[in-house]
Parts: sequence; structure tokens; C-alpha cells
Amino acid sequence: MSQQPMATFELLPVDNITLDLKNPRIAKWLEIYEGTPTSEQIELALRSGGGQDDVGGPSYQSLKQSIQTNKGIIHPIIVNREIDGKLIVIEGNTRTHIYRELRASDPQGPWDKIPSMVYDRLPLETVDAIRLQAHLVGTREWDPYSKAKYLNFLRNNEHLTFSQLVDFCGGDKREVQNYIEAYNDMEEHYRPILDSDQDFDPSRFSAFIELQRPRVTEALLMAGFAKIDFAEWVHTQKLYPLATVRKLPQIMQNERAKTIFLKSGAQEAIKVLDIPTPASALQDAPLEQLARELCKRISTIQYSDLQKLRSLKETPDIAVICDAKDALNDLCQDIGFDME
Repeated sequence: MSQQPMATFELLPVDNITLDLKNPRIAKWLEIYEGTPTSEQIELALRSGGGQDDVGGPSYQSLKQSIQTNKGIIHPIIVNREIDGKLIVIEGNTRTHIYRELRASDPQGPWDKIPSMVYDRLPLETVDAIRLQAHLVGTREWDPYSKAKYLNFLRNNEHLTFSQLVDFCGGDKREVQNYIEAYNDMEEHYRPILDSDQDFDPSRFSAFIELQRPRVTEALLMAGFAKIDFAEWVHTQKLYPLATVRKLPQIMQNERAKTIFLKSGAQEAIKVLDIPTPASALQDAPLEQLARELCKRISTIQYSDLQKLRSLKETPDIAVICDAKDALNDLCQDIGFDME
């Protein structure tokens, strides 16, 4: 059995480290340049390549802000010392480049050396294995409920400000607020209706995140219901799958749909709302084509049509437009597009 390679921990001068410009994540972006890429071109490639050290990790700017706030990185980068002594980054291109950027803007900061796990003369197949494990498998992320619970602890027990929470974990203030409020709603309204704590299902946290949307909360209250009713619907799976929470405003505005929902759940109620379109071309059109046409229609909207939409503010037609806006925001977040 071959012996596993061993790494040593070192604080490496950032000037002595060579970025792995052949890394698949950024190589395709650097190929458009001739010669050795400049620092600016490398930064653009890192941002275009996702700017993330782990799948599902923070955006480039959020990661940079977190490193600056914490005065360093938590997880060391991984480096291979080749036969000629050259130090090549295996995992951590983005963090290394951020250290160099921070050193340029903050010469007095701790940015000269970066924590590193250094291997000696790794063969190419081992380098590839480490890279695949780091970028395709990655570290195991906390589930959303656990993240929210910790954010709530930091906010209400450690009394961190929202600005501090955003600096530490990335995202934005609204997202952090929604997580904390959703956690408190779940603890206050969902947990007490269960027979025991063993029945508590943290995977239903996403429903309470959706509850933080103002349109959902307003629709609930306008229809004469409270958060305890919402928690009961989540528990009895009337709101299943959990994404159907977004349809609550439309369900509550339609008496027939509301009656069906209270009896049989959201999936059956939504069938009343869904009106098949004869334009099958819309259903088959690529997502990017639909988005392009939507942008075109919005940019050319007439003032009279805008006034008409304003007059229909509380109608299901406007609710559909707002649903599209929420869905697009969620999609942008899911694909790692930085909305800031």
C-alpha cells in the first residue's frame, strides 16, 4: 500500500507563491490573453471563474471582506513544492490573490505571509485528486437552520451588529435578518406544536425563510390567519413542497383556491391558479431567451401601461410579476451571481 503524502504547515511569503494559472476554473478565462497575464487579468479571471474557493462558497468580494475582517484566513491554502523549489498553489488561488490585493492597500496588515499546507514534489495525479476533492466535493456546509441558529446566537447573545455579521459570513444585511427572523419564527410557532423535539424537522426551515417575504406575510394577515396557522400548514404538509409558500398570496386572493388549500394543500390549490397557455413556444423557449425578451418588454414599456400596472397593484396579475422577480433573484443567488 502506497504511503499517503504528508504536508507541513508553513507561513509562506505571498511573493514566493506561484498561482496555478492552469487551474480549470480560471484557465479558460486566461486563454484569451497573450503572454503572461497581468494582476488585473488574473483578478478578472478569478471573479469570472466564480471567485470561490469552495463550491457554494462566498463571492469574491464577500470572501475578501471576510478575510480582511478576520485579519487572515481560517483554512490554509494548499501548495505543492516542485522539484525545482517552485511553490505552486493547488487550492487557494483566490485567497492568495486577495492577500496580495490587501497588502497593496494595507501595507501594515498581516498580508505578507499566508498560512499554507505544503506538500513536496507531488505527482500530477495526486495534485489532481486534491484539486478535485477541494473543488468538487468541498467542505460540508452547515444546513440553513444551523446557520440561522448560530447567526441568532451571535446577534442576540454576543450582540454583534448586522454589519459585523455580514463581514464575517458574507451576504447582505437583509439576508442575515431574514435568517434570524425565520429562526425565531420557527422556534416560536413551529416547535411548540410538535409532540416532541424528536419531531422537529430543520429541513422545513426554508418555508420560514419564504415567510419573511413581505407579500407572503401580508397575504397571511389579510386573509385572517397568523404565523401559528402557517406553522401548522408546514407541519401538516399543506405547504409541500416548501417552495409553494411563494404561491400563498395568489391562493389567499382566490376564494376557490383558498378553500382547496385549507382542505387538500397547496399543490391542489395551485392547479386552480394555473391557466394553460396556448403558446407552447413559450414553454419550450430557452430560459435566457425568455429573460432577454422580458428585459426588452420592460425597457420599452409605455407610461400609460405603467400607470395601469400601478392601479392593479393588489391583483393576481401583479403578484405573478413579483413572483418572477423573486424567482430571478433566487436563481441569481443559486448560480453564484453577486447581486451587490
